[in-house]
Amino acid sequence: TDAEVITGKKTFAEVQTERLDQAERTVLIKCPSKLNEKKLLQYLSSHGNVKSHFFFENRGISALIEFSEKSSIASLQDAVGIPSASEHHVVPFKSRLFTFTLKNPVSQHVEETPLHLSPQCHIPVKNLVEKLCLADSISSQMYILLNEYQLTEENIKLRFLTCSLVRDFACAYFPDSTVKPFGSSVNTFGGLGSDVDMFLDFHDTGKHATKMKKGPFEMEYQMKRLPSERLATQRILSVIGDCLDNFGPGCVNVQKILNARCPLVKFSHQPTGFQCDLSVSNSIAIRSSELLYIYGCLDSRVRALVFTIRCWARVHGLTNSAPGTWITNFSLTMMVMFFLQRRSPPIIPTLDQLKELADEKDKHIIGGYDCSFVSDLRKIKPTKNTEALDVLLGEFFEYFGNFDFRKNSLNLRKGKEVNKPEPSPLYIWNPFEQDLNISKNVNQPQLEKFIAMARESAWILQKEDKTQQMMNKEPWGLAALLIPFGKSNSSKMKNRMKGSETIRSLLDSLKLTNANSQQKAVGK
Repeated sequence: TDAEVITGKKTFAEVQTERLDQAERTVLIKCPSKLNEKKLLQYLSSHGNVKSHFFFENRGISALIEFSEKSSIASLQDAVGIPSASEHHVVPFKSRLFTFTLKNPVSQHVEETPLHLSPQCHIPVKNLVEKLCLADSISSQMYILLNEYQLTEENIKLRFLTCSLVRDFACAYFPDSTVKPFGSSVNTFGGLGSDVDMFLDFHDTGKHATKMKKGPFEMEYQMKRLPSERLATQRILSVIGDCLDNFGPGCVNVQKILNARCPLVKFSHQPTGFQCDLSVSNSIAIRSSELLYIYGCLDSRVRALVFTIRCWARVHGLTNSAPGTWITNFSLTMMVMFFLQRRSPPIIPTLDQLKELADEKDKHIIGGYDCSFVSDLRKIKPTKNTEALDVLLGEFFEYFGNFDFRKNSLNLRKGKEVNKPEPSPLYIWNPFEQDLNISKNVNQPQLEKFIAMARESAWILQKEDKTQQMMNKEPWGLAALLIPFGKSNSSKMKNRMKGSETIRSLLDSLKLTNANSQQKAVGK
């Protein structure tokens, strides 16, 4: 049961620390296409015990290798050569990214066992729909979808390694700094293929503050003083961005977006295949990540419902990876949380309830906002609600298909519908920065499209005759909701309309890009 799972669950901070530590003991190796796995591991073992490893496909085959001891990496680095500079000159930065080649490839054609490759992206929706049709209930369809789309253990290791590799640059300037992932990489709601949001954290410097309190004198560092924290952030990111751009192996398309509400550096990390966003520590974003982590751990239905709704929204064009007037995945996730708080009995607690369970070490006041809530999952009583997932799916569409968006807003602190404080089409209170609306970017047409799709989906689920559809080999249940609606001749006309709509919404979204990079800080 979920209750049993929770007692074994680690806190968010424990998981982070463990994973960051793991990443410090990890290297990434580009391998030849004909690879003898045994020989590679044998060679690596001469530098220390290999604790775990896996192979994946990314412009050829790569291996992630986790050693038991950090010292093994230094030993390996001592034995690694520098690429010969024939037509290219190399930047002599020694990282934890290596290329493994066989000197005489022909002789090594011994018993080639095919490598097991870990998938780093999810299957196309078309294939998912086929899989779902073979399930025996809507609930199991939802769990199948969750299993196909959620981050795998291997993908999470790669994400933390990417942060750890960026940290190696930051540490050249700030030896105490760490680089940590936040948002979807760590909140249990990330899907395969999503970006890696990471931030540079100097907060370990707080440890030193307590050291000097005793005794009759004080000693502190002389540090450069700047008129604002924002300026310091911009300067630090600008330099780290240049470093990645000039010296970072496999860091390409580095863009510095320093004038956004939350300044950031975007880049592609080719060795892992991730699109990355680096910013400087954003405590509120971490609190949001931890809050979602708690909700995701409390009950297995939470994640299954979120992944289902997000996949559904994507299929029907309600969400989009480009910024614009669409509902974001973050807003959608918060809508699901709110819905689960509104069930009777509730499936997850409100933020105020989580705050009441907080003790001294859970107290967090950030920029005047109270961001306190309990971190120990065992203190939270499991829900008494036993509704099946298929019921919840239908009820979600019912609930929002008939929600009074004109009048009401969603407040996750109280778990109540409250009057809108301002006339945005969709108003979802930011759980921490109480004066912000996390769905401010959504316009009326997009909200209306969402309501229409929710009503249509509720209707499809209600009128469904599963046995008939299975006999006719037609998609049923969740599969029927993941096929664009109205796929008849009339849809050609609609699509033509859609074309001009798309162009119009792209123009809208260009105007909104600036507003949206401001949103980004909030929406993680």
